Amino acid sequence: MKKQSNLSRLLAVAGSHKYLLYASWVLSAISALVTLVPFYYIWKIIREVLEVALDFSHAQNLTHNGWMAVLFAVIAVLVYIGGLMCSHKGAFRIATNLRLQTMEHIVKLPLGFAEQFGSGRLRKIVNESSAATETYLAHQLPDRANAIATPCGLLVLLLVFDWRLGLLSLVPVVLGFLIMMAMTGKRMQEKMKEYQNALDDMSNEAVEYVRGIPVVKTFGQTIFSFKKFKDSIDRYKVWVIAYTKELRAPMMFYTAAINGVFASLIAGALIFTQGGVTKDFLLDLMFYIIITPIISVTLTRIMFQSENAMIVDDALQRIDSILNLKPLAEPKQPEHPNDASVQLNHVHFSYDGENEVITDISLGIPPGQKVAFVGPSGGGKTTLANLICRFFDPQSGSVKIGGVDVKSIPKEELMNTVSFVFQNSHLIKASILENVRMGKPDATREEIMAALHNAQCDDILEKLPQGADTVIGTKGVYLSGGEQQRIAIARVMLKDAPIVILDEATAFADPDNEARVQAAFSKLSEGKTVIMIAHRLSTVASADQIYVIENGRIAENGNSQDLLEKGGIFSRMWQDYQTSVQWKVAKEVK
Repeated sequence: MKKQSNLSRLLAVAGSHKYLLYASWVLSAISALVTLVPFYYIWKIIREVLEVALDFSHAQNLTHNGWMAVLFAVIAVLVYIGGLMCSHKGAFRIATNLRLQTMEHIVKLPLGFAEQFGSGRLRKIVNESSAATETYLAHQLPDRANAIATPCGLLVLLLVFDWRLGLLSLVPVVLGFLIMMAMTGKRMQEKMKEYQNALDDMSNEAVEYVRGIPVVKTFGQTIFSFKKFKDSIDRYKVWVIAYTKELRAPMMFYTAAINGVFASLIAGALIFTQGGVTKDFLLDLMFYIIITPIISVTLTRIMFQSENAMIVDDALQRIDSILNLKPLAEPKQPEHPNDASVQLNHVHFSYDGENEVITDISLGIPPGQKVAFVGPSGGGKTTLANLICRFFDPQSGSVKIGGVDVKSIPKEELMNTVSFVFQNSHLIKASILENVRMGKPDATREEIMAALHNAQCDDILEKLPQGADTVIGTKGVYLSGGEQQRIAIARVMLKDAPIVILDEATAFADPDNEARVQAAFSKLSEGKTVIMIAHRLSTVASADQIYVIENGRIAENGNSQDLLEKGGIFSRMWQDYQTSVQWKVAKEVK
């Protein structure tokens, strides 16, 4: 099947606004042709000046020709502005439609997609890639119509007055065009992709670095944590310098060629006037010297259009990298969970299709049981929880909730069945009330305030100027990590889902906040199936069942007492944990 061109693709999402783009191209082309008309009147002015040389009182039409040149110049500008107004309105609509199309598709993708894709990279694609199409449609395409019409009209002018000088004017043009083609070929497309990749890396690392600043400052890892961000900047610097040096010579020759029209005209004039200079030849030469700068402007415009076309091609490929991702399949025959139990049968999962993160895990969690996933970092604990939430689907095996495969449960019902509190809870820039209401959009104010009370948030509301109506992130109102966790817990309480997943929810809370968060968890866990992921083993000691996950497998399981008696991985982890909590900061003695 023939690949759809970028322009056709963009026009397909323009709707009725595509006619504005058509109008912009026509108006821009007309503007280009009208722009050449003043040069005709300039030629008439020069001719009249030469004819009445030394007795300018006989010049009768200078003022008329001058005003006509000004008139057509103004008309050309007004027509061009009209074209830009049409192109901008159409371009803004297309960019908006692309953003909407992309965001609507993102909403349908599994929740684990955003974390895997990278929030910085995702933001850059949604915002900047769609913005690149706006620049292309609003400016580059009208300029392309202008650049096509200009050489056509210019070619006529160059050959009508003196075809010899006209051909000489075209020699540098041909040379410059060949150099430009060498700079904007397929290799340049690959370079443009590398350039955008480097920008994506920097954007992603910048976002992750900024988000991790509280943890970085807590553990004093400022230099180490900055390393990945700095490495991405260094890679970008190396690439840009090498690329600039590579294009330095061709760009120098291109600039010399397109600005060398005067040299070819002067050389031609010396050859053509060996038998003497006539007024007609001098008139044509002066006219060509005045009009030929348009050639360099037009060629440069074409070159930048080629570059921007490659930018748009890369931008659409990046948008397609999201649109081509398939949403999780919706069940054709929906089924409904019978209870709050969780069962995994021989589950295998890999993010890249090759390296398994989860290998043949089977387990069962009865309704109302409190279980914990513990183990070394990178062992697969969070991935296992993500599979239960259906953030991803396993490559093989099944995940069941209430005896029903999660693939057969409608997405909305599954989200109402499972709630989760992440390590880093994100609140939107809205009031605390609205942040909590996201858990149950139709909740009353009384229900929300009760959830905030049960989540130990009373002290937060008391210190804020407008209580629950205080907008987070405005006028210096910010919450600590532990306070944000409690607001997130209130949201989960309001949702009142029968299954709750807590992923390192107290990892970065201070002692006071941790105590309050734990109290909130106790209230939240009443009568629910709870799955905890934690490194602080004291938080999971009372769990009904503990699963030790190592290298994507269940290494051992049982309650805390059984696991300690086994003397296995959990026992070693417990000893290490007990040793660490006894550490104290030594006071310097002077």
